[in-house]
Amino acid sequence: MKKVWWTIPVAAASVAAVRKARSGRTADDRAGDRWLTVTVNRPLAEVSPDDLPEPLAAFPGKIEVRVRPAPGDRGTELAVRPVQVPTAGQTSLPARLAGEDPRQELRLALRRAKALLEAGEVLLPDAPPTTRPTPGGKLVEMVTRRAGGEGVL
Repeated sequence: MKKVWWTIPVAAASVAAVRKARSGRTADDRAGDRWLTVTVNRPLAEVSPDDLPEPLAAFPGKIEVRVRPAPGDRGTELAVRPVQVPTAGQTSLPARLAGEDPRQELRLALRRAKALLEAGEVLLPDAPPTTRPTPGGKLVEMVTRRAGGEGVL
């Protein structure tokens, strides 16, 4: 019986933590409502939400744009998020792996816009990366294609 007593406070604390987490959620906590943000090494005056680079201008009326000074006076923070929240099916793991998640396209456009603002062009790796196709090269190509939309390798 003594072994059972210690589980009661643990269970009560778990229930309280779950209730607290659920009550604190807002509409902005959903994955589709999160701001995707990059820091651009340009002064705030040079980055305008009305004059977006071509990759982000391809989303007219589909995204919200926020521009503000970066913390520590280190350039400008450029943030975007979709106006219409993607459905759970659109953001599921199979959709992400297939490259059909709409957030992937927005992440890629944001990174390209950052490159255009900072360097004036989007730098891409040389193609083809190897002289002949190999199984390892195909695996690396597949992973890097996925990384372009997800933002991580």
